[in-house]
Amino acid sequence: MPYDIDAVRTEFRALSVTDSGQPRIYLDAPGGTQVCRRAVARMVDYMERGTANDGGYFRTSRDTETVCEAAHEAVADLFGGKRSEVAFGANMTSLVFACSRALARQWQAGDEIVLTRMDHDANVAPWLHIARDLGLTVRWLDFDLTNWGYRLETLPALLNGRTKLVAVNYASNALGTINDVAEITRIVRANCNALVHVDAVQAMPHLPIDVAAIGADIVVASPYKFFGPHQGVLWGREDLLADLDVYKVRPATDTPAAAKLETGTPSYEAQAGTLGAVEHIAWIGETMAGANGGRREALRAGMALIADYEAGLGAQMLAGLQTVRGLTLHGLPTMEGRVPTFAITIDGHASDDIARALAAENIFVWSGSFYAKEVLDRLNLPDGLVRLGPCHYNTAAEVARTVEVLRRIAA
Repeated sequence: MPYDIDAVRTEFRALSVTDSGQPRIYLDAPGGTQVCRRAVARMVDYMERGTANDGGYFRTSRDTETVCEAAHEAVADLFGGKRSEVAFGANMTSLVFACSRALARQWQAGDEIVLTRMDHDANVAPWLHIARDLGLTVRWLDFDLTNWGYRLETLPALLNGRTKLVAVNYASNALGTINDVAEITRIVRANCNALVHVDAVQAMPHLPIDVAAIGADIVVASPYKFFGPHQGVLWGREDLLADLDVYKVRPATDTPAAAKLETGTPSYEAQAGTLGAVEHIAWIGETMAGANGGRREALRAGMALIADYEAGLGAQMLAGLQTVRGLTLHGLPTMEGRVPTFAITIDGHASDDIARALAAENIFVWSGSFYAKEVLDRLNLPDGLVRLGPCHYNTAAEVARTVEVLRRIAA
């Protein structure tokens, strides 16, 4: 069965909302997608049926444990890992700060870390804080303004026996570039014993993720970027997490391995919502791709179908942007090697003014830095970018309408 965009759109109530009769065009997905029906239903069901903390003998506590376990299993399938390797957090940033503090207990002054000029600050600032506190040396992996990818040929020279961590992204939240994280991991393993930390927040809504194929040590993502509620999720290599000495309250458990990163009472309702978001992707794989070999297969099939649909949508967007006078695309000009996240500027127009003009037409986009501070500094764009981000629930008509309005703004 082909991709059914009409069926997908019925899964998102927000897509039917109008303002004074004017439909909304949601192109703000890189900053957070709309929430699918299954995620909302899971959260409502959990909260309406009676809530409790886990660890009790009574029914609502046992029900909480059931939902929690199911959510961890679902996210493990999404990553391609094991339940014991998955942790939930308030958001991806909080999880990275927690990991950085724990890992730093094993490092000392003079050790080194490698960061990049392309990453969201959530995969930069936590490590910079640790570097400052411990006296670590920070080395920087730059990106190429021609192919918009990391300059991987320079990576081996940044690595040595004192390198403890290399932090990179799977897909840039500003430029849309898909980075070869498996090759990055291979290069690191060939040159040192450092850990590889991957920010997959922008990749997860658009690509099948397979942590075994990536080969990294820690991979993080955000459910609210893949049609669920505000949460963060982390996959970590089990033996690494088992030995990690984390900051947590004393009664908190150490098993399974990833649970030690979940100290404090979590948002069980958001975990339920994340379960629903994973079920949404699996539903696409089962009903539109015919996957019948279990949830992991359905998720891979669903994400492959999503990626194929978005490639067409993205190609239409790229072709349309070329017709806008004075517009500069900061990123790859084709869909090969990128996700459908497009950063633009228009000569003579401030980025905030462009976003404001689009909002007046009920087209929702972001302007600014999107926390990609290093990217904006590298591009010397202190006034920021405009970011257009279609995803699997957007339509060709919405893309055409957006390009039409951009032409009018630029005229």
